[in-house]
Amino acid sequence: MPYTPIVATLGYVLSPDRSQVLLVHRNARQEDLHLGKYNGLGGKLEPDEDVVAGMRREIHEEAGIDCNELSLRGTISWPGFGKHGEDWLGFIFVITDYSGTPYTSNPEGTLEWVPVENIMDLPLWDGDRHFLPLVFDDDARAFHGVMPYRDGRMVSWRYSRV
Repeated sequence: MPYTPIVATLGYVLSPDRSQVLLVHRNARQEDLHLGKYNGLGGKLEPDEDVVAGMRREIHEEAGIDCNELSLRGTISWPGFGKHGEDWLGFIFVITDYSGTPYTSNPEGTLEWVPVENIMDLPLWDGDRHFLPLVFDDDARAFHGVMPYRDGRMVSWRYSRV
């Protein structure tokens, strides 16, 4: 059977000194699959946009800022990740320069600046604990991972770098 994932973006906006990252604390909707967790910003790609355009749109919609500089840190295939077991393919970006003032909240929750060094102390998806160190490390190479989920839980993790 062909792999036909939902294609999405996930972005991490860094403060000008790169010591903090803008995250959404998903605390606005009780029915939210991510309720209580901290996430980067992003979402599904529209049919007529490339992944960079999709990332820019999502950051603008969710945080009210415009991306001036961003870089692809990696990709992750999440088979079975969706609420109903859908497969997802995510393009992970770091935004290092932006224009505007970020919102303090959006319909998904509160937007918070968090010290990069404290991210692992937050309530996160278990899988995020595996790939977030790769997003913020000093290795310039992109990572490309596979993280299958079953019944809402991560099953395994593997990645390559190029």
